[in-house]
This record gives sequence, C-alpha cells and structure tokens, in this order.
Amino acid sequence: MKYYIIAGEASGDLHASHLMKALQQHDSGADFRFFGGEKMQAVGGTMVRHYRELAYMGFIPVLLHLPTILRNMRQCKEDIRQWQPDAVILVDYPGFNLKIAKYVHAELKIPVYYYISPKIWAWKEYRIKNIKRDVDELFSILPFEVPFYEGKHHYPIHYVGNPTADEVRSFREEYKETNDAFIKRHGLSDKPIIALLAGSRRQEIKDNLPAMVEAAKDFTDYQLVLAGAPSIDDSYYSKFIENQPVTLVHNDTYALLAQSTAALVTSGTATLETALFGVPQVVCYETPVPWLISFLRRHLLKVKYISLVNLIADREVVTELVADTFSVDNIHRELSMILPGQPARDIMLQGYEEVRQALGDQVAPDNAAMMMVDLLS
Repeated sequence: MKYYIIAGEASGDLHASHLMKALQQHDSGADFRFFGGEKMQAVGGTMVRHYRELAYMGFIPVLLHLPTILRNMRQCKEDIRQWQPDAVILVDYPGFNLKIAKYVHAELKIPVYYYISPKIWAWKEYRIKNIKRDVDELFSILPFEVPFYEGKHHYPIHYVGNPTADEVRSFREEYKETNDAFIKRHGLSDKPIIALLAGSRRQEIKDNLPAMVEAAKDFTDYQLVLAGAPSIDDSYYSKFIENQPVTLVHNDTYALLAQSTAALVTSGTATLETALFGVPQVVCYETPVPWLISFLRRHLLKVKYISLVNLIADREVVTELVADTFSVDNIHRELSMILPGQPARDIMLQGYEEVRQALGDQVAPDNAAMMMVDLLS
C-alpha cells in the first residue's frame, strides 16, 4: 500500500522513521512518499520536502516565511492528489497538518491517520472540532490523552504506547558500558555526575543554562556534565560554560543519563527520558516576562504542569521551576533535596515507577503500524 507521511520537525522525522520501519514489517508492499528528514529518507521512499522548509515557530518567523509556508502547503495538497495514496499519515505538527487533513478529508476522501496526536489538552482545545471532522483515526502516545479525547470530547482514539519509553527501554537493555569506561571515554573525573540538559534550541540554552550552572557548581563533590544538542555548535555553549566547572558531552545523552546521579532539565521530552533512566531531576524553565507567563499559566493554559512526568502521573512527581519560581536559589535548594541520602530522592523514584506503569510496555510504532494496516485491509 501507498503511505503519504508528513512530519514537520526533527522529532517527527525520528518517530515517523520508526513507524515506517514497522509498516514495512506489516506490509511488504509499503511504498512511502513524504515531507520529512534524513531519518525517514534512510528508511526509503521519496522525500518531497525537507522539514527544515516547514519548521517555522513563533508569530514573526511564520509571518516572514508565510509565502514559503503557503507554497509548501499547496505543493503538498497537489502532490497527495496526484499520487493518490491509500492513507495519509500526519505526525504531530498540527498547524500545518490539520490544514492538510481538512483538504484530504473534504476533497480526496483518503483515510487520514494522525500519529502522535496534537496537544490540544494544553491549549487550542477548539481544534477538537477539526480533528473530529477531518481525522479518521488518532494514535496517541500519552496515556492521559485517552480520557481527554474519549471522556471529555467523546472522540475514540488509540493509545499505542510511548516511543520514548520504547527507545529508553531498548537502550538500557543493550547498554553495557561501565561508569569507569564512560568517564575515561569523555575525559571526566571520578566524581558522581550531575547532568545538565538545557534544551535543544539556542534560546532555551541562553535562558536556562547560566542559572543551572550557577546553582549546581556549589556542589563540589559532584561534576557537572552538559548534554550537547545535535544542532548546537560547541562555540555557542562556550559562551556559557567557559571558565566554569562544566564538561560538554555531545551526542551521548542516554549514556550520560545512565551514568548520572541527578539532573537539571529544561522541560520537554528530556524530562520523561530522565525519569525513565531513574535519575532524580529538577525541571527548570526560564521565560520572558515571568509574571505574565505565570498569569497566563493560571488563567489560559488548560494543564497544571509543563513536564511530561507530572502530566502522566497527574501529580507533582518532579519540581517544576517555571516563570516566577525560576531562580538560582530555588534550583540550588531543590537540587540539594534530591541528592543521595535525601528523603525527597526516594519519593521521586517511587513516582517514576508510577509513570513507567502508566506508559506500559507496548512498542508504539509497531502497535500503530499493525492497527493502520489492519484498518486499511
């Protein structure tokens, strides 16, 4: 069968590539055409556009690149119409993908499957009308989305498992490196490690890393190791860690977490990864105009938490220092409470076990691919 897949950013490229491999296992005749990236291209098929030509975030960048975005959307619609796939599979990226879903549903009558559902539970909940109208089947990777979509909005979805949990589980099963070997490979000392995961975008790093370093460097019995994001050059990090007791490690985040005692983490998938490695953490997220962001969180956002760990557990397992609670002193205090020998550490580790149980052990891309092939058959 023919599958047209649209992923609009790096994480979507990764998850879509795993889904494509699973589709190949369940459908020997699987043929792919896609908007995506190198990881999808490595699986096979035809790449129509790279996600870099789609991934504009924020009001000003979107406005400046609006002609390009509209041109890409027109091309995508026309390409789907000409290729006539058996299914269109959308991967996250709702601003673009929901418009494609509307067109495909109304004009082409081709099944629309959404893998990694839009996070409308956080904001833009009004999009549920578009999803109900234009998406034939929705595949969720977060267990708390089931009561949101099915209970609140009476729209049935499929929870297929969590790909991050799959990836961490597979890594931990295969990773055999000793602490001594890891330390030697990266030229580290023999002190226990506090990992710094400061985000994958320059603005996140600029906002969060200086305070993380300032708060953690007082813990002289530990060494600070910074997980470098793939898209960020060493020269950018050097502005924040030069003459600081921090070692930069690139492209080895999972191994770093496997060897760490505690972590300071900018919110995102990294908070879940850190929890699944069993590393106690403090979630740190600086924002511009903190008092305004704090107000908006209380009055506009639909969720109580920003970290996936707390959202999945539906309670505060990890401390979130966001907006007006983000400060060097608060980070220092919370970090001291999760180091070995502190009661808060064991309490957090117990909460992590709740998160693991909620996620389950299903292999998300395989589960989703099997359902998609069965539906089409």
